[in-house]
Amino acid sequence: MSIRTEPDPIVLFEEWCAEAHSCKAIAEPTAMTLATVDDSGMPAARVVLLKAYDGRGFVFYTNLSSPKVRQLDANPKAALCFYWMPLDKQIRVQGLVERVTDAEADAYFATRPRQSQIGAWASKQSQPYTERLELEKRLLKYTAKFGLGAVPRPPFWSGFRVVPETIEFWLKQPFRLHDRVLYTRHEDVWTRTRVFP
Repeated sequence: MSIRTEPDPIVLFEEWCAEAHSCKAIAEPTAMTLATVDDSGMPAARVVLLKAYDGRGFVFYTNLSSPKVRQLDANPKAALCFYWMPLDKQIRVQGLVERVTDAEADAYFATRPRQSQIGAWASKQSQPYTERLELEKRLLKYTAKFGLGAVPRPPFWSGFRVVPETIEFWLKQPFRLHDRVLYTRHEDVWTRTRVFP
């Protein structure tokens, strides 16, 4: 079996992503590794969740004081990797990074579960603390602050879009002779090339 190519890689991504969502063996189909580099050239990688995608790119959300944001501010380029082991499929994305609009961030934040909204206010992401009770007190503080009303998006929480310059689709094959298709974008035109495993 080989990768069925499409002129637009986002169409192929959508098909593979739908397959991952329908696979019961994949607990978190939107999980993707996000790789960034700081201003000294030191790379860092962590798993984040894909929250939206379209022809403009792939979106995730985070606390704006997190290390990943400092790295993206210093070097607004990133790589993403989706690996769906039960399907023997991987997708790699590389591109420039831009901040989503406030309207996009507000709209997404409003869809989050209430406890996740309050958690965004309570967490000082990646900052040290001495005991779990400190976080629990902050959760209680913001639960009381917002009562039963709507929880607004914190000003220190927003999203980023990885605008793809390359997207590579990888399909496992026997004897490590994997099938790979690399899409490269020049302006708004995608070209695709099969590459050796």
